[in-house]
This record gives sequence, C-alpha cells and structure tokens, in this order.
Amino acid sequence: MDVELVSIGDELLLGYTIDTNAAFFARQAAALGIRVVRRATVGDGADEIASGVREALERTGAVITSGGLGPTADDLTKPSIAALFGRGMFLDDSIVESLKARWKARGWPGELPVANHAQAMIPEGATILQNKHGSAPGIWLEDERGRWVAMLPGVPREFRGMTADTLLPRILALGATGTVIRSLTLRTTGIAESAVADLLGPLAKDPLGVSLAYLPGWEGVDLRLTVRDLPLEVATERLAAAEGAVREKVGRWVYGVDEADLSMLVLDALRARAMRIAVAESCTGGMLGMRLTAVPGSSDVVQGGIIAYDNAVKVRDLGVSEATLAAHGAVSEETARAMASGVRTRMGVDVGVSITGVAGPGGGTPEKPVGTFCVAVDVRGEVRSLRTSGVGDRHEIRQRATQAALSLVRKALEG
Repeated sequence: MDVELVSIGDELLLGYTIDTNAAFFARQAAALGIRVVRRATVGDGADEIASGVREALERTGAVITSGGLGPTADDLTKPSIAALFGRGMFLDDSIVESLKARWKARGWPGELPVANHAQAMIPEGATILQNKHGSAPGIWLEDERGRWVAMLPGVPREFRGMTADTLLPRILALGATGTVIRSLTLRTTGIAESAVADLLGPLAKDPLGVSLAYLPGWEGVDLRLTVRDLPLEVATERLAAAEGAVREKVGRWVYGVDEADLSMLVLDALRARAMRIAVAESCTGGMLGMRLTAVPGSSDVVQGGIIAYDNAVKVRDLGVSEATLAAHGAVSEETARAMASGVRTRMGVDVGVSITGVAGPGGGTPEKPVGTFCVAVDVRGEVRSLRTSGVGDRHEIRQRATQAALSLVRKALEG
C-alpha cells in the first residue's frame, strides 16, 4: 500500500521545529509493508493545507496529516480537509464532555476555555480516532471512492502513540500486504564515502540485489541496505546475505548496526575488561567527556577528565613537557600522546584518551590548517596516536575529533 504524508505548520517551514513525526511514521509503516511514497510540508493557511492534501489524494488516495488539530486560530486542518470532501462541521458533545473531564482531572483552574471547543468540531461523516495520549482526537475521513485522509495531532508524543495503537491497525485492516520493507544500517567511521565505494567495487550500487544508500555525516559513513515488497522470510535472508557481502569488504571500519553509538560501545568494551577511563581535551573542550557521560551507567567506567585548553594547563595538570610543546606544538601527535599518558597516570586509571587540534575558524597554518586534530590513547602504558583532519564548521570539526578519539580507543582495546 502506498501512502503520502502531509506535515502542517509554519514552524516546520521556518525551521524552528524539526519534523520527527514523518520519519517515525515512515519507519514504522515500512516494517508492515506500507510504503510512504511522498512527504510534503505545508504552512498553517487553509489554502496551503487544502492544496497539499488535494494533490496527495489525487496521487495515492491515502493521506496522513500531522498537525493543526489544536484549539487555536491557526489550527485549520479539519475544516480545510472537510471542505475538500464537501462536508460540513459539527460540534461533537461527547468530545466536549471528554475535554471537560480531562480539564478537571488535571486540576486546572476554572472551566474548560471556549477555545478548546474547536477540538470537538468534527467533519460530517468522519470517524473519530481515539487519542489516549492527549486532548485532540484524530479524524478519519473517507469518500465514496474509498480515498481517505487520517488527521493526527502534531505533538510527537501524541502522534507516535496514535500511530501505534490506532492508525496502523486501521490501515492494515484495509488489506494486509503480505510483504515488508526492511532496512539495516552498517555504521562505519574513519573512512571516506568514496573510499567505501571503491572497496565495495561491483557491490557499491546494489549488493546482491539489495539497494544501498551512502549516508555520510560527522560520525562516519552509514551504509543503509534496504529490501522492499518481499515476504518477511525472504526479506530477512536477502538482507543478511547483503550485509555479509558488504562486511567482507569494509568490515574493519564497521563499528555497529542501526542506532549503535560508538561511545556506548566503548563503554561496554571497557566494562567487559574491568577498565576505567579518563579524558584530556583541548580543542573539544569537554565534548568527549560529555559523550561518554551521556550514556546511563557510565559512572562505573568514567573516572573524569581535564580540559587543558591552555598550554599552561597541559604542562601543569597533564605533565606535558615544555620541550615537547616547543618542538612539536600543541597540535601534534607527540603532545596528544603526552596528554593521554598524563591523564591516565594522574587519574589512576587504565585508559587515558586525548584530543588536541585546530577547530577554527581561525588559528590554522599551512602545516596545520583548520580541521587538523590529533588524538591519542594510552592503555596501561601502551600508547597509540593518530593525526587526521576533518571538514565542516567549528562544531562539526570538534564532533569529528571526538568520534576519531572514541574509534581509536575501541581499536586499541580490540587490538
């Protein structure tokens, strides 16, 4: 089954709010063989809503909207779509009573505001989609040709809850597809997108008939494998075969699957070896420590860290020698190695990891241009280091440096 999504809201078009609802629905639907063939975003105006939904209906006859069901003046989804179907609007007294009960149960003062009655205005002939996660009910509106629009609230918690317990079961009841869409993502780091393609060779486009997408970012290059419109068992077998073929070529750069996070994997590896870690950071100013401590339960592995932004701190708190700084500079493998060893010994831990670099936008030289960074790791006295460079703005370069440091720790632990 093919459906289209129309997300509604000026805040989405202006970029103040990220549309996570559409991505969530697409993932959930794909697992059930429901294919999202187009996604559109329109503003809050009645004409914009009507135009976006009309065009989608003409293409697929199956449309899901997100947003515009609240009590304020800019919530025009229901009347705009009702007009497309030639339906009027009426006040549903049962919804009004439900809203009043919800208002009182929450202990809010006074009576239900009159504005909230807009949430009880329903298109004629519509089916109410129960919302167990908020106040605005969803709406299912269908015409004599079998074309339908499902209107859901835009609040992510409500949209996701209603998708799972109300919307997807209703769509599936229209007719089971018997096929699924399955994806698997191999997460790589430390290798460029073009280099991945070269290593894959003939597999670079569609390994074993499975589509392959390259998704580069500051964490690395994600390789997304996707199979469509196949029975579950066949889809699973095809995906596994393609994954094996890709891993055979680029497996040394793969650190995880799907939503795997490198910091969590590093913490797990340290925990399995009963090791503790400390960090020493210059250009990243605490970002590496933040990534590690953002993982729940990291306190049993992470000892602490030192932000050695100024060279004086590198010397005083990490034991980096003046001679090393004079000979090689703050941004060098030699300094990074001294920082890693210094934080390990001073913190009394098994592993020390360090980052130093030129994050920009200024400060670069011909020998060490903006984007240059050095990372090092000391595992019980065995030290390894890496000098590399990253592209992007200051924030992205710092993110790339933290990823490189975590990758180096992982490789050192795994030998």
